[in-house]
Amino acid sequence: MQTRPPFDALIAFDAALRLGSMTLAAGELGVTQSAVSHRIRRLEAFMGTALLLRRNAGLAPTPAGAALAEGLTALLDDLAGLRSRCRAADAPDNLRVGVGAALAGNWLVRRLPGFAAACPGIAIELAVVENEAQAHAPDIDLRILWVPAAEARSTSTQRPLFQECVFPVCHPALLPAAFVPGDPALLSTLPLLHKGPAGRGTGAEWSWAAWLDRLGLPPRPGDTLRFATIGTAIAAALEGAGAVLARSMLVHDALADGRLVRLLPDGWDMPSSKVHVLRWPAALSGDDRVRRFAAWLVERTAETAAAP
Repeated sequence: MQTRPPFDALIAFDAALRLGSMTLAAGELGVTQSAVSHRIRRLEAFMGTALLLRRNAGLAPTPAGAALAEGLTALLDDLAGLRSRCRAADAPDNLRVGVGAALAGNWLVRRLPGFAAACPGIAIELAVVENEAQAHAPDIDLRILWVPAAEARSTSTQRPLFQECVFPVCHPALLPAAFVPGDPALLSTLPLLHKGPAGRGTGAEWSWAAWLDRLGLPPRPGDTLRFATIGTAIAAALEGAGAVLARSMLVHDALADGRLVRLLPDGWDMPSSKVHVLRWPAALSGDDRVRRFAAWLVERTAETAAAP
């Protein structure tokens, strides 16, 4: 008699519930939608009860599914920690850190030499992650994640880093002589750059329509250049392609260097709906390398947030 649940079915259940969609789960796992559905049905047969409710708005857990999900998150984190323990035995001074491309390229990479100087015995291997599957890969020791504000609390496996503000910036070459931030009318004349495909649900802070409405400016239908990620949108702004709604941490250095310019005073800033955190497996909670890197990263983010 089988006493252990099918592991591939647990992974499929976690992905489907987390993403709210069989189709999105299939894309993350690299299998077909029918394969995800089959695995979840197999898990439900093993558990002897329904685990997911199929609704028009997406998937939702049954009471049994919610109970399974609560324990499964801790289980998967513990499993990820197994590889960290093995790697620590073979290469005790190395840490593999997963981070998004935009934060890595626009902020973290520039500061890593400072960590190398402060902690010369700890080697950092930076891994760029762009989706949930990559962020939860078992070879990642620490992850810098962008999570809802309600999840951003200090625990034995997590440190909050920063909540960014969103505001419009552009290349100084696009601005008139003697420009002073504060004239909203300028946004009626600049090309607008935006991240993500049209129609995708995002917070108001990322909507040019919401910003133009706040500023009392007419809408600009069809006038937005779109980019897949915030990193590419900022890269386009750095090349003078137009104004972009940018997160404060990602453009901090470009503003300090004069490569980008704020278009509005900071009183217009909108807070991001998400917060960056540093997270690691429970198996590494007492690891001195993790403690030192976390302390260093918290200090650097505090310095950046405090800088004008």
